Amino acid sequence: MEKVAGWYPAWHVALLYWTWLFLFTFGFTGAEITCRSCHSQVKPQQQQHPQQGLPMHLKTDRREKEQWRIPGEQGGERGQGAGMDTEDAELQAPFDPALAGTKFSGWETRSWASEPEKAPGDGRPGAAAAPTGEYPQWGGRRNSTRRRRRGRSPRGTAGPGGAAGREPGGSGAARFGLEELRLGSTTFALTGDSAHNQAMVHWSGQNSSVILILTKLYDYNLGSITESSLWRSTDYGTTYEKLNDKVGLKTILSYLYVSPTNKRKIMLLTDPEIESSLLISTDEGATYQKYRLNFYIHSLLFHPKQEDWILAYSQDQKLFSSVEFGRRWLLLHEGVAPNRFYWSMMVSGREPDLVHLEAKTVDGHAQYITCKMQNCSEASQNKPFPGYIDHNSLIVQDDYVFVQVTSGGRPHYYVSYRRNAFTPIKLPKYSLPKDMHVISTDESQVFAAVQEWNQNDTYNLYISDTRGVYFTLALENVKSSQGLDGNVMIDLYEVAGIKGMFLANKKIDNQVKTFITYNKGRDWNLLQAPDTDLKGNPVHCLLPYCSLHLHLKVSENPYTSGNIASRDTAPSIIVASGNIGPELSDSDISMFVSSDAGNTWRQIFEEEHSVLYLDQGGVLVAIKHTSLPIRHLWLSFDEGKSWSKYSFTSLPLFVDGILGEPGEETLIMTVFGHFSHRSEWQLVKIDYKSIFDRRCAEEDYWTWQLHSQGEACIMGAKRIYRKRKSEKKCMQGKYAGGMTSEPCVCTDADFDCDYGYERHSNGQCLPAFWYNPSSLSKDCSLGQSYLNSTGYRKVVSNNCTDGVREQYTAKPQQCPGKAPQGLRIITSDGKLTAEQGHNVTFLVQLEEGDLQRSLIQVDFGDGTAVSYANLSSTEDGIKHTYQNVGIFRVTVLVENSLGSDNAVLYLHVTCPLEHVHLSLPFVTTKNKEVNATAVLWPSQVGTLTYIWWFGNNTEPLITLEGSITFTFSVEGMNTITVQVSAGNTILQDTKTIAVYEQFRSLRLSFSPNLDDYNPDIPEWRRDISRVVKRALVEATGISSKHILVAVLPGLPTSAELFILPYQDATGENKRTAEDLEQISEILIQKLNQNFVHFELKPGVRVLVHAAHLTAAPLVDLTPSHSGSAMLMLLSVVFVGLAVFVIYKFKRYDLPWAISFSPLLPGICLLGFPFHSDLFLGLQKLMLHHLPEYPPMMVSVNVLGRFLALIYMHRCRMKKIKRWSVQSVRGKAYLMSLRVS
Repeated sequence: MEKVAGWYPAWHVALLYWTWLFLFTFGFTGAEITCRSCHSQVKPQQQQHPQQGLPMHLKTDRREKEQWRIPGEQGGERGQGAGMDTEDAELQAPFDPALAGTKFSGWETRSWASEPEKAPGDGRPGAAAAPTGEYPQWGGRRNSTRRRRRGRSPRGTAGPGGAAGREPGGSGAARFGLEELRLGSTTFALTGDSAHNQAMVHWSGQNSSVILILTKLYDYNLGSITESSLWRSTDYGTTYEKLNDKVGLKTILSYLYVSPTNKRKIMLLTDPEIESSLLISTDEGATYQKYRLNFYIHSLLFHPKQEDWILAYSQDQKLFSSVEFGRRWLLLHEGVAPNRFYWSMMVSGREPDLVHLEAKTVDGHAQYITCKMQNCSEASQNKPFPGYIDHNSLIVQDDYVFVQVTSGGRPHYYVSYRRNAFTPIKLPKYSLPKDMHVISTDESQVFAAVQEWNQNDTYNLYISDTRGVYFTLALENVKSSQGLDGNVMIDLYEVAGIKGMFLANKKIDNQVKTFITYNKGRDWNLLQAPDTDLKGNPVHCLLPYCSLHLHLKVSENPYTSGNIASRDTAPSIIVASGNIGPELSDSDISMFVSSDAGNTWRQIFEEEHSVLYLDQGGVLVAIKHTSLPIRHLWLSFDEGKSWSKYSFTSLPLFVDGILGEPGEETLIMTVFGHFSHRSEWQLVKIDYKSIFDRRCAEEDYWTWQLHSQGEACIMGAKRIYRKRKSEKKCMQGKYAGGMTSEPCVCTDADFDCDYGYERHSNGQCLPAFWYNPSSLSKDCSLGQSYLNSTGYRKVVSNNCTDGVREQYTAKPQQCPGKAPQGLRIITSDGKLTAEQGHNVTFLVQLEEGDLQRSLIQVDFGDGTAVSYANLSSTEDGIKHTYQNVGIFRVTVLVENSLGSDNAVLYLHVTCPLEHVHLSLPFVTTKNKEVNATAVLWPSQVGTLTYIWWFGNNTEPLITLEGSITFTFSVEGMNTITVQVSAGNTILQDTKTIAVYEQFRSLRLSFSPNLDDYNPDIPEWRRDISRVVKRALVEATGISSKHILVAVLPGLPTSAELFILPYQDATGENKRTAEDLEQISEILIQKLNQNFVHFELKPGVRVLVHAAHLTAAPLVDLTPSHSGSAMLMLLSVVFVGLAVFVIYKFKRYDLPWAISFSPLLPGICLLGFPFHSDLFLGLQKLMLHHLPEYPPMMVSVNVLGRFLALIYMHRCRMKKIKRWSVQSVRGKAYLMSLRVS
């Protein structure tokens, strides 16, 4: 017989200790464990908005010590298991292959993962579906739980319970030196898989001896699975057979799925990196058939009743359905939101093939859609909610459907009960929720946690009526925590097996205390601390100053232990970790047990242990959280009153997890672990049958009555349970427990305050300040009756009879006539914008008034109006389509014989803005106004906002007009950006403008062949501008800094050449007007000589020509002359010129060409040839004396054929439109004056 470690001399103990410490320090690996066939033993501890918690892989990494979990309940049969980390049983963040690319330093990670059958779309490939139907989910985030670092008790012991060898709760007789108790066990090594660092386990249960294990080698650097092995046992885990040859030696498996309604049907998913296929077995994994897939599976959702019906969600957000257990697939819908698809499983069970999903519309909105699993075409779809919903907000659970719509920055929640029309959820008026989590929908009632406007780290618990519409407060300031990934966890725990019983951690004056309720939150009380500690010493703890406080983090993974556990098959037993004192603490944590449903508690260990329920709670198994290898565990046969120590293996084992058979009937448990970080996985099968010598008989049971501190009537009934006598050591086998109930007489304790009422210190429910009890629902029509609340409502599922029931029950009363009040008109999506040509759905809401006897008139503001005989006919919304853009005044009038009410809405109808073009000059003069215009396509868009950004300014200029005038006072290149906001669309265009005191511009034209290649788009024009500029620089040798070329839109193709006065960094070498003239002459000469050309493509040569030259004025800083004096001077000059023209005209017989100038009213000019010197003199005179008439531009034409124009006859009374002068000696000059 083996002896316990205490038998060895001290130096042997030290040697063994340091040997194991060395092995631990230098790299044994962690474990990731999830379960395929086993589900959470408890209800969800918390839900994350908008998603309720889902089971997920858990990874144990010994390098860090923090716990994460994903809370949530899985229906169907539940496996058992509690596990422990091989270091200190603290779990790590859930493993996600998508995140596995993170390279970990130190040791390799080793993991067990028994795959849970999960709720819809756990965000990782291969997350299997839970067997229940429609799962609650608020939001796109997953719930996770983080537990702070565990504090160690200062009273460390060699064994549980203090002094070495003491039996917890017993006399403490030392067992060391005696023969140890040993459990029957067998060990099997998964040979050849020592490198594998993940595993998934499925235990069929239901009296089946089959266990399937899929082990994998996940390469964190590659982010993929590189090896896999499939093992199968047919003898409850005594031996295993490797099935790689049956699935294909080269096949790499990634996930394991099991039908929740037929455990014999197994599905294996191959790694999509290699191939996308399924392997299907119908004989519990003995044989497989392979089927190819044309999509990559991201997650699966099995039907809770039909074993062959499956929904598959792909990595590209497509939803597929199969009615043949994955052999054939049909595409249902595209653009489906992750985790937002559900089977329609109401309590009534109608329409089992209906699928609920949240899908994205073409314009990016989210919409709630229902359709049949074999036909989800546009024509066959239904849209139960009128309008759009918030992304990732759809929840379908039991008889309820929840959606969220954000309007005006505030979330609004809607509920549909039994698939009827949606109704706004009614919370107390000034709760003003920021966040909401649906916790449960059991027993035709919604339990929810709401974070109100003034809360940050706490939530309030609310409970609803049967329809899920009216919510009343159950408990304030429940503690919440947040994980590193932003997920919220609420400290609320629903005790399994006892309806209406909850534990919650409430924050009071910065102290967290644990409270308990037996009647769904109607009454809450602190937990009574144990009378004695583990050593039998009295505990002095007086309520309410001192009490027992519990950590309420649960583990969804049956291999790992949370802080609290309870079972449906052991309704009175609760095991949890916590502390005694004024508040909940993260240090000095002990283990406590209650065998009477939380009324009294006993301390069982001074350090944290994982506790496993076997034989319907008749056997409790505890394994200490430790980082060292172990070979012992503790058993209790009397509901935790006393414990015995047993060995389960001959060699110490690093324990990675523990799993009991689903159904808790065979008393078989498997321990997963390894002897060292280099050893294979070790599977230790423990059979507890040898402990019992007989099965329980009728005389081994007794009846136990549920009570709350002596009060037997709970939830309106006396509940009596059948339990095994604690002193009887017999095996129960199949669950033999039961519960009988007897209704109680109704008292005040069976009634809670109704909506709008609050409980005062005297116990009475009185109206809240914001609630008017006399206000009637709009559903109440004259001649009908309504239920007039007494301020109380019976707790849902309360079974009391008689007593004060009649006094507190709402009384029917005739509906009086009432004028309409509180009329509102809104759009279905809560927005005040709509698109031209699209349907707009208006919702008319009335707070008070006769719904059935009120006439409604709606004027849409575009000349269209409609009328309805009553308001009930508009419940699905009033649809209208606007054909024009603009702002429309929508009015609604509701009236009946007693009065009327009206409401107004201003709707902005727009059409999509497709393009914005900023139009402004390429070059402008300093300190002169420049006009910029935003050209839109299409031109009629609707209500627009223009945002203008100038240069490096940090503050924009916002206008409602598309044109703006501005000036620049600094020379150089400046950028202008205009942003045009149209509804949810913002488009912009940016242009650069050059600003100088003086410049020259020259219009360029091109050979006609360029037009054949002109697509007339901005990109092409920019490229051609760059090519022309390069050709000009090459032909003339002029610096590129003096040249700016801009190709103009339209045909024929033309461009504007700007000659700029470049200034170097020192401020010197600034070009003067004469320099610009010289550069202009050079450019014109080269252009006229056809020296400027470029090759557009092989064989296509384009010539560049000059059209005409103009000059930007120099700014004259001297005082300007008066306009009348200048006109008089010019008149004298032109009279002299006229005489000269008449003289010349007599000598040359030339045709007349008349032009006009706006600068000299009454003067027109007649063309004739004259000497160019005369023109140049006149030009200089005009530039010097008339700078206030910009722009005056000078251009040159080399043809030199035309005559000069000056004449003053016949047009004295006409406005001069233009003035031009040309020469016939080699060059013809054209000078134009115009007023801008």
